[in-house]
Amino acid sequence: MTLPPLSLRARIVALTAATAVLATVAVGYTVAAADGDGRPPESVAAPGLTLDNAPGLYHAARSGNVRSAPYSSSGTGAADGARSRNTGLSCDRFYASGRSAVCIASHPGISQKTKVNVLDRKLNTRRTVVVGGIPDRARVSPSGRMVAWTLFVSGDSYASSSFSTRSGILDTRTGYLVKNVETLQLYLEGRRYHAPDVNYWGITFADDDNRFYATVATKGKTYLVEGDIKSWKARTLRRNVECPSLSPDGTRIAFKKRVREGAQDPWRLHVLDLRTMRETPVAETRSVDDQAAWLDDSTLAYALPGRAKGTSDIWTVPADASAAGPSLLLSGASSPSMVAAGG
Repeated sequence: MTLPPLSLRARIVALTAATAVLATVAVGYTVAAADGDGRPPESVAAPGLTLDNAPGLYHAARSGNVRSAPYSSSGTGAADGARSRNTGLSCDRFYASGRSAVCIASHPGISQKTKVNVLDRKLNTRRTVVVGGIPDRARVSPSGRMVAWTLFVSGDSYASSSFSTRSGILDTRTGYLVKNVETLQLYLEGRRYHAPDVNYWGITFADDDNRFYATVATKGKTYLVEGDIKSWKARTLRRNVECPSLSPDGTRIAFKKRVREGAQDPWRLHVLDLRTMRETPVAETRSVDDQAAWLDDSTLAYALPGRAKGTSDIWTVPADASAAGPSLLLSGASSPSMVAAGG
């Protein structure tokens, strides 16, 4: 039996009905996919998420979305990526401490610019600063008052000799902004020092919101400097220290030390005791090009390249000469930042 051809109107009605059915199936599939792993997709933020109601390990996921994963320093201390929650923020680098957080991300445009968003504990933006360069490092003081960032203004790797950085500091209490800390009065090994090639990066703050530590590079050498915001001076403490990170108790600095020349696996993580100035290599033997974060007084977290090109994973290692080796904490993640409940 041959059916008569459908009229134009009938074909339109049939097409509309088919489209509606496909749309319903697609929506049903999306909901099923979201329910299947117990969390919303990364494009959807968890409603009402704040630093207070979602303490844990904050990190930038592979997509750039900042997420919070449960973490405990007791027991295994493992972060649970399956139960991580999306903040709705998209950042190249993220860090939170005390009552503040900072999210730095590339700013769209022809020239290389970075948008620095300073956030409160509810993750609402308090202030935005747009500066030239590519996002690199971000830190917040323990109280949350002081915020710092480092950008590449030329080059994109510390393993190369042809790079330049620019670091800035913002006092969230007074609003005072320093877009380039190279104006510091630098004392290199006891003498006042001036040079056009001076670069600072990797700022980390003490708990008094005044002292800070950073890397300074000049004439092909790197140094750990201790800075004083009130006097706006800095003095070198030790050579061959990069990307320092001050421990929660303020007694030690984790840093990457150059152990071989060239760009092939040049660094190894060490911990420096500020009282004795004795440095100890940790059990991580791979080359770490990151500013390690302290999850507690005995554990470091840092990013290493992942299996897929352009990805990274977060690893942990004891912050001493322990025989315990590194452990994978989160896959497809970077910018680890430990946030405690109540600040």
